[in-house]
Amino acid sequence: MAAELVRGQNHPLPWTRLEIRVSAGEPVVAGATLGDDRGKVRGVEWVAHPGSPALPGLEVSQQAAAEHRLAVDLGALPDTVHRVSVLLALPVGVGGPVSFRALPAPFVSVTGLDGAEVAGYTITDLDTESAVVALELYRRQDAWKVRAVGQGYAGGLADLLTDQGLPEARELAGAIEDAVARGLARSVATPPPRPADGTRVRTAPHGRSERSAPAGPADAARDAGPQEQPAPAPRQPGGPVDYTHPGRRASAPPPPPPVAPAAHPGQAPRPVAGDATGWSMEERLYNQVWGMFEDLARTTAAYRSAVDFADSRMEQELDKVLSDPRSRIGGPGDAARDTARAKHADLTGQARAALDRDLAQLAAEADVVEPALPPAFAAWSSPVWQAYRAPMEIPMALRLGDLHLPERIDLRIPMLVRLPLERGLWIDSGKALTNTFTDAAELRRLAVDTAVAHTARLLAAYPAGEFSVHVIDAAGSAAAAFAPLVSAGVPARPPASGAAGVSEVLARLTRRVDLVQMAVRGGAADALPPDLDVAEQLLIVNDFPHGFDDRAVTRLRYLADEGPAVGVHLMMVADREDAAEYGPLLDPLWRALLRLTPVPDDHLADPWVGHTWTYDPPVFPQGSDVLRQVLDRVAAARRNGGR
Repeated sequence: MAAELVRGQNHPLPWTRLEIRVSAGEPVVAGATLGDDRGKVRGVEWVAHPGSPALPGLEVSQQAAAEHRLAVDLGALPDTVHRVSVLLALPVGVGGPVSFRALPAPFVSVTGLDGAEVAGYTITDLDTESAVVALELYRRQDAWKVRAVGQGYAGGLADLLTDQGLPEARELAGAIEDAVARGLARSVATPPPRPADGTRVRTAPHGRSERSAPAGPADAARDAGPQEQPAPAPRQPGGPVDYTHPGRRASAPPPPPPVAPAAHPGQAPRPVAGDATGWSMEERLYNQVWGMFEDLARTTAAYRSAVDFADSRMEQELDKVLSDPRSRIGGPGDAARDTARAKHADLTGQARAALDRDLAQLAAEADVVEPALPPAFAAWSSPVWQAYRAPMEIPMALRLGDLHLPERIDLRIPMLVRLPLERGLWIDSGKALTNTFTDAAELRRLAVDTAVAHTARLLAAYPAGEFSVHVIDAAGSAAAAFAPLVSAGVPARPPASGAAGVSEVLARLTRRVDLVQMAVRGGAADALPPDLDVAEQLLIVNDFPHGFDDRAVTRLRYLADEGPAVGVHLMMVADREDAAEYGPLLDPLWRALLRLTPVPDDHLADPWVGHTWTYDPPVFPQGSDVLRQVLDRVAAARRNGGR
């Protein structure tokens, strides 16, 4: 039976040779883009459209039509391709509809070459959009899957292609529109059915001839490839974040991931730690964690959408019963209500069964991945800390806690952020959290403890001597919490207190930012003063704004804005309400920082699917001495020059 997908839901593909069938009711343009291991379209040669309909493993229609058949051979795609996105757009300047609101909901299906439908998706909720990403075929866990996307763009093809990272997006969108308007060439013919022996010879573009193997479970092993690249972290001002490994000069794609152990036919492959693309195990695990995050987000979105649909359908059927006085009461009315509720229970039951299946698979993957994580990614409870040694290079990312959704709270996804930090951190000790945690004094203590845990992890992630810490505790209220850092000799100086101490630390770090900025802009990085600490700097500020005057506040804002680009990072432990007297003046400061909490809190938003994630702060196992052990080893590595 074919799967009826809702937005965000995915489904495994049993074959590698497929058709994508489109039914739109009115003429639309159909195309497809190829994405690399980061989901990026590398150039116009990675886009199949009416003006250039054939790519290796992919062929699309050459004109606008109400019905389309796109031919896909996943086994013939270049090794660098990890995603195929199917696009629909309204023709421009031909007198037709200007947005999908005027059309029936388009239907897109994935079928075998014999027409057997694998999955279908009705693209609903389109309004002013004139272009939409309908489906995507992507590699995940050693196999290909299809996902219902339904992401629309009011700006048309130009905005859609720009969002996929294509530099020449607007030029190509114009070329596609011209090709459609001139009615270039013909529509692509339906691929021929496979012969009875299950094999056929086909000629790929560029004169490359290949023999296709039979479709079926064996294809998944033969076409094994890296999983999709995870959803990006917050974008850096001035351009997209570079997701390549720091310092990596990649002239060729990274090696393929390990092949998952074979599963029984019809079963999902058994999870393997590092089952993602990457140059190293660290990079593969990083990508795998983000793949798990994305899968959890989208499978939950599919479940919630299905439940919403079931609720809406039941309400409509019950309203219909109640609107007719003849069926409002008595046997017919009761029967109609029972039927509506039975349909609702059946729909929600199917949705929950699909969700439980996907969650069970993700939980099995998490059980395999978690023990394999390196120290920078690992939980404090991981045995990896018992053998910790100062690293020789900075890792790709750092774990700042865990994320989960209410559908299964025991399924935790590590929250990884890239290094070096692109934003400062704000540990919220505010009254807003007292709805679930009533002891304000205890909350402040936990906030400082959380800051110390994050600091210890940052210190442990950097090579010896390449990360320096400064502490401002103007009122001296957190001396006990900062004691592990002080006793290990982590801050070069004792925590600064009083207005004079606050001013001195801020002036010193502000001067460092100014000097490094001038050196970089002048191309004279080797001309920095010999006494300048070139290590990454972390400033921890507790109980802000106590001890801060207007000049100190201005300097703090400057460090938050300009510091990360030149290696000066800010960690605030503060209650925003304590600084309410500054009004909107400090709004940019709070927005510039990544808000974390010392207790679980559902404040992290996922704008793509609309989830609110619950953040779980890092926690040391009860009775564990791991904090002291890690700080002692960090201090020893500094004394021994990194050995």
